[in-house]
Amino acid sequence: MSPAEQPPLATGELLSVTAVARRIGVAPATLRTWARRYGVGPQAHEVGSHRKYCPGDLAKLTLMRRLISSGVAPADAAEQARNHEGTVVIEEMVSLCRECDETIQAILSAVNALDSIFVETMLRNEIAENGIISAWQDVFVPVLVEVGSEWARTGTGVEIEHMLTEILKRVLRESAAEIITPTNARPVLLASVGEEMHSLALHALAAALAERGIETQFLGARTPLEALTAMVTRFAPPAIFLWAQLPVHAKSQFITELPRVRPAPRIVLGGPGWDEQSGAGARSVSSLSEAVDEITLAIGA
Repeated sequence: MSPAEQPPLATGELLSVTAVARRIGVAPATLRTWARRYGVGPQAHEVGSHRKYCPGDLAKLTLMRRLISSGVAPADAAEQARNHEGTVVIEEMVSLCRECDETIQAILSAVNALDSIFVETMLRNEIAENGIISAWQDVFVPVLVEVGSEWARTGTGVEIEHMLTEILKRVLRESAAEIITPTNARPVLLASVGEEMHSLALHALAAALAERGIETQFLGARTPLEALTAMVTRFAPPAIFLWAQLPVHAKSQFITELPRVRPAPRIVLGGPGWDEQSGAGARSVSSLSEAVDEITLAIGA
């Protein structure tokens, strides 16, 4: 269980320094420093006795740790924490971070702290305020690029990339599932071709199309030609989006060997793996917004 997932303290329950440190994800020495330097510590501590933290103390320390993770200077975070009363509400924390730092940096700081609940709340908040396309292109992709670059530079942090990817997939899947009455009679097919393992862009596209009321069939990673052929034959989709991250997976047969159906689907290609030769004349797009526009035109929405 991660620090952010720990159950709340019962009224009157007290925790040791070690227990609090484990709950909020810092070292016990850090708690002692915060108490000595910034005055954020147990309310009822007596000199010479072991430190014991009550629920109110835990709320203040949780707030301080999350503010620091989001880029707030420790002294400023301590001042806000000392003045805080009651429990820590994640949505209020997101609002505080927006005021004190850029959204991208705030998410990166929370990701690096492995604060999964805080990260997820910020991602959901970004989607709710700005929509899938803006959230993906302006915030989520830069965060992913920075996390990937850090891993490439240092060879460490794979757990950070995996955590962020799984949270993004969950948030985007839920957004894609919100369609009540689709505008298209036949669903659009989304697939990563061949042995392509990357499918996060497909999740973003499915969610962005859902915002426009467009239903999709999500075939996901490693979709073989046989699976695409079967789906095209059965459903005659108005559009097919094929993703290839690497050139080795972007084979023209995924376009040229699809069964002929009427009306012919619009084939849209995404990902850096495709080039003019492998694309076989299909429409290539370079952004999520372009992909959504192409598919929207294909279904006449």
